[in-house]
Amino acid sequence: MTLAHISELHGLPVYVFPLPGETSRDLPEAESVAWKLVRQENEPEDFDDCWTRFLETVDPSRVRALVLGAGAYGSELDAGDCCHEVVERLAGAADRLTGLRALYLADLEFEECELSWIVQGDVSPFLAAYPGLEELAVRGSGGGFGGGTGLEFTPLRHESLRILRFENGGLPAEVVHGLAASDLPALEHLDLWLGTESYGRSTTVADLEPILDGSRLPALRRLGLQNGDNQDEVAAAVAAAPVVAQLTALHLGRGTLSDTGAAALLGGQPLLHLKELDLHHHFLSDDMAERIRRTLEPHGVKVDLSGKQEPDKDDDGEEHRYTAAGE
Repeated sequence: MTLAHISELHGLPVYVFPLPGETSRDLPEAESVAWKLVRQENEPEDFDDCWTRFLETVDPSRVRALVLGAGAYGSELDAGDCCHEVVERLAGAADRLTGLRALYLADLEFEECELSWIVQGDVSPFLAAYPGLEELAVRGSGGGFGGGTGLEFTPLRHESLRILRFENGGLPAEVVHGLAASDLPALEHLDLWLGTESYGRSTTVADLEPILDGSRLPALRRLGLQNGDNQDEVAAAVAAAPVVAQLTALHLGRGTLSDTGAAALLGGQPLLHLKELDLHHHFLSDDMAERIRRTLEPHGVKVDLSGKQEPDKDDDGEEHRYTAAGE
């Protein structure tokens, strides 16, 4: 699956901040859109100039949502420096972006930069710089070829964060450890794309146990543990996880879920209290998919079983399942 650019953030439509020659047209009200800052290599303005002009053109105190794309991130940037530049740029504007509530880091399509090449570092400084931030989404995790350390999450307390999403092809265990050691009393929605070992996933089911316990995240209502090459193991762990009782939505799609994991999920604690169960992009048989529907849908659970996949077979007849997002 090719990741697409986002079209909405924090309930606001994404609006690309125009090039210098285009700013004569009327701009939307600062608080009415999610501003996307993106500059390609062949454009007459680099990202630094775009950032400076944005802060001078739009009232930064009224900006509610911000999306950073190509120019701030990309395979042509030095991997050891680009994530640090993003941190410094945003931290330096914290006294001006006083109304910022949502931030999306690295809105890049495959053609701009492969998911595994999008370099991130420690994202906790963004939260520390913006204590009023309610939503943070991060695409990519790798350290790249320039010496970056890769995605990190230093433990912290944040009073306002309600939504946290990590979209990547390989989630480092250290990120989950940092989350588990953090104090996030307002967090309602946590979405973790686990990824594959071949693209850097070191997160195991054991690493997820503090999150599955539920006691560290009292406000959590929507949990996504998606895009994993260990999706059957994750489903089995979720089946007995205390956190499920407090959820309204559970997302276990995008990964390699088979009948084995689905049977474990149905054989565990009741899921009838859920409003949503998202299993899209799966490897379930028709019989198992129908069993899930018959079990849950009569009780009002909205079940997403779209995107049925078929395993690939190698020359020896061995089957291979794959996640929705990897490379």
